Amino acid sequence: MSPTPHPSRRGLIAGASGLGLAAALPTWASRDSPASAAPTTAGASAADASAAGVRPLADFTNPVLWQDFADIDVIRVGDTFYYSASTMHYSPGAPILRSWNLVDWEFAGHSVPRLDFGAKYDLDGGRAYVDGIWASTLNHRASENRFYWLGQTDFSRTHVYTATDVEAAWQRIATIPRAYYDAGLLFDGDTPYVAYGNTQISVAQLSDDLTSEVRDEQVFSTPPGIGTLEGARFYKINGNYYIFLTRPANGQYILKSTSPFGPYELRELLLDLPGPIQGGGVPHQGGLVDTPGGDWYYLAFIDAYPGGRVPALAPIGWTGDGWPELQLVGGAWGASYPEPDVPAPPRETRPMTGLDTFDGTALAPHWEWNHNPDTSRFSVDDGLTLATATVTDDLYSARNTLTRRIQGPTSTATIDIDHSALTDGDRAGLALLRDSSACIGLVREGGSTRLAMVDGIAMDSDWNTVSTGTERATADVSGTRIWLRAQADISPGAGRQAHFSYSTDGSSFTPLGPGFTLRHEWQFFMGYRFAIFHYATQTLGGSVRVASFDLTAP
Repeated sequence: MSPTPHPSRRGLIAGASGLGLAAALPTWASRDSPASAAPTTAGASAADASAAGVRPLADFTNPVLWQDFADIDVIRVGDTFYYSASTMHYSPGAPILRSWNLVDWEFAGHSVPRLDFGAKYDLDGGRAYVDGIWASTLNHRASENRFYWLGQTDFSRTHVYTATDVEAAWQRIATIPRAYYDAGLLFDGDTPYVAYGNTQISVAQLSDDLTSEVRDEQVFSTPPGIGTLEGARFYKINGNYYIFLTRPANGQYILKSTSPFGPYELRELLLDLPGPIQGGGVPHQGGLVDTPGGDWYYLAFIDAYPGGRVPALAPIGWTGDGWPELQLVGGAWGASYPEPDVPAPPRETRPMTGLDTFDGTALAPHWEWNHNPDTSRFSVDDGLTLATATVTDDLYSARNTLTRRIQGPTSTATIDIDHSALTDGDRAGLALLRDSSACIGLVREGGSTRLAMVDGIAMDSDWNTVSTGTERATADVSGTRIWLRAQADISPGAGRQAHFSYSTDGSSFTPLGPGFTLRHEWQFFMGYRFAIFHYATQTLGGSVRVASFDLTAP
């Protein structure tokens, strides 16, 4: 006999009736019995829900967060959701976002405090662009109330970090001398398993303390007609084991078995599915998660360059034989769905935009450095002081460049900077940073300071610098305090323009230089970021003080 659907499901179907969903939706599921929940249809109305005493749900819109957070792993601990993503060469790595409703997200911390994987991550004798933290995995072991993060670097080794609180300092507890490529971590009770691989998919059982490998077997070989499958996420639901796999960058497939080591059946979840961002790609490479009330969702990312890869959310139903099915709107991933029916949050979610005055003595978790910083050359003390850490003429080789994700589809970053302590040869300012970059900055030469807009800063396909840029416009500077501004449109398509301006009073801004067309090719993987930089071209010793950074969106 089928149980009565949870009220949250009734509310979701009531809200879905106005979205044009299919006439009959697949079965909704709880974690305990995904295959046995009663089927529901889209025929219920908001009035029906009201008569039943169920609160009608508002709609959310996709993407749920228009910032670059790719290779998603999402979990729930109690009433709280956590989200881990790739950061490549940015440090600290593996950011953790937190939410209470899967729609509104805030920064909570990072799983990898420093990219402690070799000198190139310090910009010392090499560079680590497009290396580092990617397609890693986050999970929580309930028996010890502890979080674990696992990821490989440089195709050679896998690192394991842990913490009891995502906001606390994470500790590395192991480096396993093999690479679990695109890993997904599962705790089956207390036993840790890792699904991983590209085309040939394997499962490894780890020791209980996650410091060594106990067993490793290939469990699936991708049929040639599909091509590549990777990006594993590993689940156990109602006695079945599921490995979620992506077909980059246009599909998602599912493996299902009654044993972690197989044999596995294969089913397609989506392929070439239209996504909710105009000009963007197909939602893929994400994770499954359930709500406290037993509803299921799929959080995936959408290629949306030049901004990067941004998350979109959709509800999941279950077939009678235990396969997840994506809930579509008009044959596509919905631009909107009814919001998840979840408990009230303990507080308001902190915004992903706004004014940062660098209060206290540490950076907020929304900041990440381009490679590891030289910690002796910056300080936070109710303001950010950047002392030059590198002698170079190349922005891509300059240490202590501090970055912030761009809010899409359009946003503006403004810094308030005191440049009284610059020395000859120094360059400091605000950049749009990617493999093709531009900036507005202060140039100190011959005992005087001027302002310059520079573009054409570029790398080749091996991430070597091929151009340090060309000045397109200059302006005189008076006084020692200036506001620098960058406006960016990261909507996929023909626009993709950034513009720079400056102000001497913080309110009236003067444009400087031509518009800059943002590069939209995917090979660099990460999207554009706003970046605060200060480097020397002659000798170290200069510094700037940044009083604030303001990120605003229409």
